[in-house]
Order: sequence, then structure tokens, then C-alpha cells
Amino acid sequence: MKQLVYILGLSLVVTSCKTKSSIVTSKEEAKSKGIYSYTNATSKKDKVSVTTSASSPKSYTAKKTGIAYEIVDKAMDYKGVRYRTGGTTKSGMDCSGLVYTTFKSFDINVPRTSGSLALQGKKVSKSKALPGDLIFFKTNGKRSINHVGIITEINGNEIKFIHASTSSGVIVSSTAERYYANTFAQINRLIE
Repeated sequence: MKQLVYILGLSLVVTSCKTKSSIVTSKEEAKSKGIYSYTNATSKKDKVSVTTSASSPKSYTAKKTGIAYEIVDKAMDYKGVRYRTGGTTKSGMDCSGLVYTTFKSFDINVPRTSGSLALQGKKVSKSKALPGDLIFFKTNGKRSINHVGIITEINGNEIKFIHASTSSGVIVSSTAERYYANTFAQINRLIE
């Protein structure tokens, strides 16, 4: 009898703990809930140039905003990947590895470190930031840039970005979080 009461009590606890979670764990789930969308552009007529200081601008076939959203979409494919210093694969990556791997999938070669990435493209103000731009930080009290992410969304003064966090792996964070508000350094646009 005690076992039956215990099993019934346990089933009530388990059943009552089932609630609808607001946590989104994948890009597909976010799309299905209508909180993530992107433009998948494939027009062969429009050109986008990628500006780097190491070479002359290159042209890529896509609508002007299309390639930036495709880059964001590709970066979101790595959400949940664990952090690994020097990593560039789904088995583990660091912040600049995420940027390097994402851009490389579009045949866009960028430097491998956040400090070198900060010298690429052109700097833009927070008010002119767009999805696909790179956002840089000076974390851990350092005077030089040592962290980078890819902007995914702008909501007024809040900028959301995907990056590889040492504690949580590849996640989406926000400049509304005190840590990132206090360590923000600059935004660079590589896609024109």
C-alpha cells in the first residue's frame, strides 16, 4: 500500500511540474513559435560587397540584406555548441571561431582572432548596427578587444548577438545585460 501511495504521489508531482517552457532550445523551435525569422535571399542580380582591410572588396551574389541574414541564420545553426579555445567545429568553438566558421561557409575569409577581426570592415555606431555586423567587447578588465559576436537583432537600444561564451558555449546574449553593456567596444560592418 505504501508503494502504491508513493507511486501515485510521485506521478502527481511529475505531472504538476510539466509547464509550458518559455525557453527556446533550437532555431527550428524559435521559427515555429514565430520569434525568429530571416530573409533567405538568392537573387542572382543584386550584389553585396564584403570589405576587409586585407584585400579589395569582393562581390557576392545576394540581395543587400540577404547575405547578412543568411550569415545570422548560419551562425544560429551553432547555437548550443560547447566552448573550446581555438575550436572551429560543432564539437567546440570559441568566439572568433564562430565568426570565422560562419563567414567561411559563404567563402568569405576573415581573420581568426577577435583582435584581428576588429580591424576589418568599417566601424558603425550602435544606432546604425544591422544583423550580420560584428560586435566587439573588452572583457575581463582587458584594454584590448578580446571577444566578438555576430549581431542577430536590434530592438531600439538593445542589440542581441550570437557568440561563444566560455561558460555556456554558443548562445544569444544582449547589450541590455550589464556585463555586455559595460564591456562593449565597437561594431564593425564587413558586409556592405
